[in-house]
Amino acid sequence: MRDSPDVLVHEVKDAKNKAIKLSAALSVGDNEEFDFVRSLYEGAIAGGAASFVVEAALYPIDTIKTRLQAVHGGGKVALKGLYSGLAGNLVGMLPATAIFVGIYEPTKQTLLNSLPENLNALAHLTAGVVGGVASSIIRVPTEVVKQRMQTSHFASASNAVQVIVSREGFKGLYAGYGSFLLRDLPFDAIQFCIYEQLRIGYKLAAQRDPNDPENAIIGAFSGAVTGAITTPFDVIKTRLMVQGSNGQYQGIRDCCRTIMKEEGARAFLKGMGPRVLWIGLGGAIFFGVLEKTKQMLANQRRPVPEKKPIEPQ
Repeated sequence: MRDSPDVLVHEVKDAKNKAIKLSAALSVGDNEEFDFVRSLYEGAIAGGAASFVVEAALYPIDTIKTRLQAVHGGGKVALKGLYSGLAGNLVGMLPATAIFVGIYEPTKQTLLNSLPENLNALAHLTAGVVGGVASSIIRVPTEVVKQRMQTSHFASASNAVQVIVSREGFKGLYAGYGSFLLRDLPFDAIQFCIYEQLRIGYKLAAQRDPNDPENAIIGAFSGAVTGAITTPFDVIKTRLMVQGSNGQYQGIRDCCRTIMKEEGARAFLKGMGPRVLWIGLGGAIFFGVLEKTKQMLANQRRPVPEKKPIEPQ
């Protein structure tokens, strides 16, 4: 005898609820008791390690992208000094990324525990924005100094800081802050949300955690997609940050109008190829190292099972 329609509807709803609960449980972790301080500490370590590997490996691609976006009209892009500013960038990016991930992880876990189970994507988006705002205090000056050096304005990071402050004041280190937030807050929120949601979907389908290569592939896809979407914001941010004391643009709106008038809409897509390549590869490395480091830290805190003494025969 076939089941009645009411019974079938009930079974479908029950299966759907179980899937949502499993999704939430998988996204939070092994159902361990949540520790905010530990999550902050481990997130900071994992974020710093991942940032170091990405910056050291892919910095030349970022330099090419910056020079493509900074050049006006049909100007040529120099391919010398592609590692210019790397040391200074690492000094700023390591603590900045550590702050971002250190804030993101406990914020995400707190929201996942407080929001309804079907709103985990909102938790990921919100945590990305919160982490981005917190880390911007360090990320913006680091980005300003890095991009000025990438466009051959200065020989060293310390010299760049001294000259920028002397010519533009302390606020010069935060040039383009609004455009940075315009680019990075959506970027952080979208990239981490895509990554987390893809991992949840994979876990539900495979009934297991992704392995290292799978985490890297998911990270590469989320990075490439987000990098392409946010390229216009990145162009605006680059132009505002590298203009210096000349003051060619009087803010975000003026920058947009000037670029559109003088160079056309295609200028907002400058550097998309290197940016997608850089962030795609960076996403693979960053999330791969991030998950591996988090796993290593989690394994260290788990108690080692005691060995039972062997009883004599």
